[in-house]
Amino acid sequence: MSQNTHISNKPFRRPDPNEGWSRRVEVLRNPIVVPPAERKFVQRAGILRENGSFCAQGAHWRKARPLTTLPDKPEGPVAQLPGTWLWGGVLFRHFGHFLVESSGRLWPIPGLPEKIDGVLFIPKSPGAGYKPEPFHLDFFGMAGVSRVYQADRPLQVEKLYVPGQGFGLGQIIEGTDHARAYFRNHFARNISPDGPEKLYISRSRLGRGRGKILCEDHLDDLLADQGYEVFHPQAHDLPTQIARYKAAKQVVASEGSAIHLFAMVAREHQKLAVVARRVSQATGFILRHARSFAAIEPVLVNTLHRSWVPENETVARLWLSELDFAAAHRALADAGFVSGPTWADPSPEEMEVAKKKASDVPLALAISEDQPV
Repeated sequence: MSQNTHISNKPFRRPDPNEGWSRRVEVLRNPIVVPPAERKFVQRAGILRENGSFCAQGAHWRKARPLTTLPDKPEGPVAQLPGTWLWGGVLFRHFGHFLVESSGRLWPIPGLPEKIDGVLFIPKSPGAGYKPEPFHLDFFGMAGVSRVYQADRPLQVEKLYVPGQGFGLGQIIEGTDHARAYFRNHFARNISPDGPEKLYISRSRLGRGRGKILCEDHLDDLLADQGYEVFHPQAHDLPTQIARYKAAKQVVASEGSAIHLFAMVAREHQKLAVVARRVSQATGFILRHARSFAAIEPVLVNTLHRSWVPENETVARLWLSELDFAAAHRALADAGFVSGPTWADPSPEEMEVAKKKASDVPLALAISEDQPV
């Protein structure tokens, strides 16, 4: 880790896991932190140095562009935040985005030359007025963070360490070596493995309007017959989830955010199979995260018959997909996750019932067997 005082009003190039600003820390005295004033995808928010220049080191990037850009300097007096803080960036409420996009600046904590008072964030949405969720607090506790402060108005901070974005969505999903080492050596160290050797991370009990595999309860039963514990992470706190993920030697997971948490604590002796539920760049990010952080080569089970999406929607995260169960069995058997007779698909009638349970609105066909996945 190196400290840097590079001055720039312009965003840097996108974060790179192997070089550049993602691996540096800038130390600021009396900067002004400006939260977003509008609910937009790209927002004028971030850090202004004491001389008024924009601290591009603190901008939040997603894929190939910054989502926080040069804000206006606040008019009038600005509230003071005494003490020494670490810049955390944007605090997301969505579980998956929080894991990947709000944790990428925690990596310097073990090597800082002094004790910090906490980690300072700005909210993704202005005026939300919400407090951190229990999973936020659980995560930060396991990350060694004693206090989290969310700036809902402009603040002048006495001293602020501004790390580069060492992890996130895009090329940086692989993480810098500093970020990977932080999660391997410092995150959730006090959580002991607790659970069976075979674990299936299921989405079957998620509510309506959530992307999932149709008739996933059928897959739950099939994997339970193979000796897997069917685990519904949303029903458990983060320490319990992590204890299960550390204990399992074989993990099959319905593709989703839970795999990001698994990747943060997994080790190379574990095996992971991901059952795809959509065609999406996000799937690739999940696989790359597990591969880079845990040194695991995931098995992708990509065997969709067809997928449905609510009418007038196109986003892949909402897809409701029909799995080719026989092909999924073959893929899992070839990789050593299951054995026994080939699985049969649920009946068309069962699929229709599952679609009605999963969505309040009519569904349109997104992909079919005539459109290779």
